[in-house]
Amino acid sequence: MAMPIEDYALISDLHTGALVSRGGSVDWLCYPRFDSPSVFAALLGNENHGRWVVAPAHGAGVADLVEWKYIESTFVVQSRWRTEAGEVLVTDFMPIHDRRASLARRIEGISGSVPMRQELVVRFGYGEVLPWVRRTHEHGGAGILAMAGPDALLLRGDHLPKAADHKHVGEFTVEPGEKFDLELVWYPSHRSQPEPLDFDATLQDTIDYWQDWASSCEKQGEYDEIVKRSLLVLRALTHEDTGGIVAAPTTSLPEAFGGERNWDYRFCWLRDAALTLEAMMTHGYEDEALNWRNWLLRAVAGDPEDLQIMYSVAGERDLPEKVLGHLPGYADSVPVRIGNGAVSQYQADVVGEVMVALEKLRERGVEEGKFSWPLQHALLSFMEKHLARKDHGIWEMRGEPAYFTHSRVMMWAAFDRGARAVREYGLKGEADRWEKLRDELRDEILEKGFNREINSFTQHYGGTPVDASLLQLPQVGFVAYDDPLMLGTVARLEQELLDEHGLLLRYRTESGLDGLAPGEHPFLACSFWLVEQYAHTGRLEEARKLMDQLVGYANGLGLLSEEYDAGKARMAGNFPQAFSHLALVRAADAIHAATNET
Repeated sequence: MAMPIEDYALISDLHTGALVSRGGSVDWLCYPRFDSPSVFAALLGNENHGRWVVAPAHGAGVADLVEWKYIESTFVVQSRWRTEAGEVLVTDFMPIHDRRASLARRIEGISGSVPMRQELVVRFGYGEVLPWVRRTHEHGGAGILAMAGPDALLLRGDHLPKAADHKHVGEFTVEPGEKFDLELVWYPSHRSQPEPLDFDATLQDTIDYWQDWASSCEKQGEYDEIVKRSLLVLRALTHEDTGGIVAAPTTSLPEAFGGERNWDYRFCWLRDAALTLEAMMTHGYEDEALNWRNWLLRAVAGDPEDLQIMYSVAGERDLPEKVLGHLPGYADSVPVRIGNGAVSQYQADVVGEVMVALEKLRERGVEEGKFSWPLQHALLSFMEKHLARKDHGIWEMRGEPAYFTHSRVMMWAAFDRGARAVREYGLKGEADRWEKLRDELRDEILEKGFNREINSFTQHYGGTPVDASLLQLPQVGFVAYDDPLMLGTVARLEQELLDEHGLLLRYRTESGLDGLAPGEHPFLACSFWLVEQYAHTGRLEEARKLMDQLVGYANGLGLLSEEYDAGKARMAGNFPQAFSHLALVRAADAIHAATNET
């Protein structure tokens, strides 16, 4: 059975990511990419769906874990156990920059003689494909090779386990000062085995890479450490070669335990990526933004009518949603899904988020490339053509389309940024027409998206419910943070969407607008947006109080999930979640700015 979501560490090689539990079990890993089929899927089932355990033997485990941490500013995780027999340290990491799809584990004896246990259960194809496994002796050392179809997985190292009932298990003892190294490397089954890993050099190179990247993060306030970790998470979810940024490395971790709100987040949403880049650019990471712009150009190239809200890490478009009936789901939450049916939705806000992010890139002095401004021009033409079309909104409602106020505001923002690009940066475009469309949208939104009886913007035209996405209106400049229209909206949000723990819900799922059974936990990004709103409107102490509460929900490694069940003190949803971390960065920046103004 999988551990609580918060009891996992992420390790990443900028191509994929693994989740390693506090109990020493790698319960989730997809090779060779974030969106590839998994080789370990115990997270969504049980041990028979694939895992790799390295931990003290004879019942020792989480209770004996005395330290669990990342090496400073890295994704190299260390687990220190203290048992009756002695003390042992396990270091887990994925090599960076060598195109090697590999997970490495070092076991070091600290004191005493500690019996260790290893269990390897390889199941390709999301836990469904049982591989052919054999011993191998190549490159001067022994190994265990698991192979099925296009995939090969090779375990090399000290004290290899032995076959037992469709798994490999073994025990060994580590003495003080001893180091035992293990590497599990994936490669295409039609190719030759990779050369053995130079463990010491690779570990140091990996540490150096992460620490060098993190060193560019400027210190600026009271939340420096969690901001740095959040930026590191955003980097860890970025594909090194393509520049695509996935929303999370996992699929189907439930938004409500035992419920059906289980989605595959291992893809690149234009919206999420654009917001990620805004957060990263604020802290000096323009290169990552430029790489994402290049990814965007490739992904959306072609007829603007074919624009999608999400793509794979390399820009593939075909992401059909499929249910994996053989997996029982995390905490018995079914269905387990791969792919995402929302790929075919029309979400009118997406172009606006992209245009806002690309304007910030211009503001930082990055010149438009040969194709980047023509792309934006085409996106504005696409949006103009679909100006009267209803959409599914930022939350990917699976009910009937509507005129969502947030979506209409983001369309306003897109035309606004297009016109400003012409007026302020001398780019070629129809500024007069874009300004006319922008101003007409503004009038429409104020007439139909603001309900004067309740003194609030509303989730959609013609209704009274509110939506946390309305907190983004001042973020893009549609209204000021302290505009009376916005202050009235905040009051309504507090009245309708704050739960008993002071967390902000996205919207009331009881409305049925999303086409699903009601019930979910608070989406953490929404509460971070509320922190930002408070900080910009003189409510700094409230901002800090809520911020401290939210930061307190991060696990011991500084990782946040998508949602949080405050009543049971449990994380929910996919993990770690880019949206939560980018919203944290924005909130911290807002508090820092407000503090400097006082």
